[in-house]
Amino acid sequence: MGDVAMTVPVLRALVLQHPDVKITMVSRPFFQPFFKGIPNVNFFGVDLNRRHKGFLGLLRLFFDLRKLEVDLVADLHNVLRSKVVRTLFALSGKKVAATDKGRAEKKAITRLTHKVIAPLKSMVERHLDTFKQLGFSIDVTHPKFPEKAVLSKEIISFTGTKNKNWIGIAPFAQYESKVYPTDLMQQVVDDLAKNKNVKIFLFGGGATEIQKLNQLQNNHENVMVVAGKLSFEAEIQLISNLDVMLSMDSGNSHIAAMLGVKVITLWGATHPYAGFKPFNQPDAFCLTADRTQYPLLPTSIYGNKKVKGYDEVMRTILPSQVIEKINSNLT
Repeated sequence: MGDVAMTVPVLRALVLQHPDVKITMVSRPFFQPFFKGIPNVNFFGVDLNRRHKGFLGLLRLFFDLRKLEVDLVADLHNVLRSKVVRTLFALSGKKVAATDKGRAEKKAITRLTHKVIAPLKSMVERHLDTFKQLGFSIDVTHPKFPEKAVLSKEIISFTGTKNKNWIGIAPFAQYESKVYPTDLMQQVVDDLAKNKNVKIFLFGGGATEIQKLNQLQNNHENVMVVAGKLSFEAEIQLISNLDVMLSMDSGNSHIAAMLGVKVITLWGATHPYAGFKPFNQPDAFCLTADRTQYPLLPTSIYGNKKVKGYDEVMRTILPSQVIEKINSNLT
């Protein structure tokens, strides 16, 4: 989800700076709401469960896309499936380019010996390089974000009218090494909830996460569990109206960032230097685990690698730090 969300600022800038370009974004149907309202961007939903499943399905995908008479192909994912499709386009005479994910550099920053600690290119910068190969110069130094969504009556019936600061908290990630300990997150929620001039929205998904969110809510009247209450598109509209989002190194951070929302992120086994810092967010918004105490950090790009003795690295990020960072960024 985060990978797809990071393409949004790039495509928005591309069509604004090159208004004669028409884009067809090819991705899973679930992500279509990300691109709603961007001019000259059409969405093609890939059916990986049926029509476009397997190698024969990729052939069908190629023929389906060829009917659109595209001139250029940008592979922003650069995985086996997308490589097959872009190769077929290249063989048919189309100019193609693929995003260099910098795998060797990422290996160097996460290896346990002879580690090279330095900021790598962000994924957004890497996507800009891809489009440059296709002849398009794109400037994202002064990004234009969409207007805050006008909330529907259905959403307002859940959220209430906005008459105070709205804080979003997305406390989960795909891997535990990227998740702030529950007891510490509880301290953050409880302290923030003392301020009756804020309303806090908890984001997540699935029965297990909803159960944990209900515990974090802790009967606070100004804390609401969003998970399971709104559609994904409605959640995006709600996120666009937040004053600040607190997130792990996960997809929700990138969704908020693509909408121009302030995003405070917490980093455990991973690190913003690897190139996945949310778009257009200052370094100070990234609260990282203590490398003095845990010098092998970062130990993983995606959080899927475990290192003995490094299970509690996020406890070096104090709840007081998180609370202060959020409060200092409320209007």
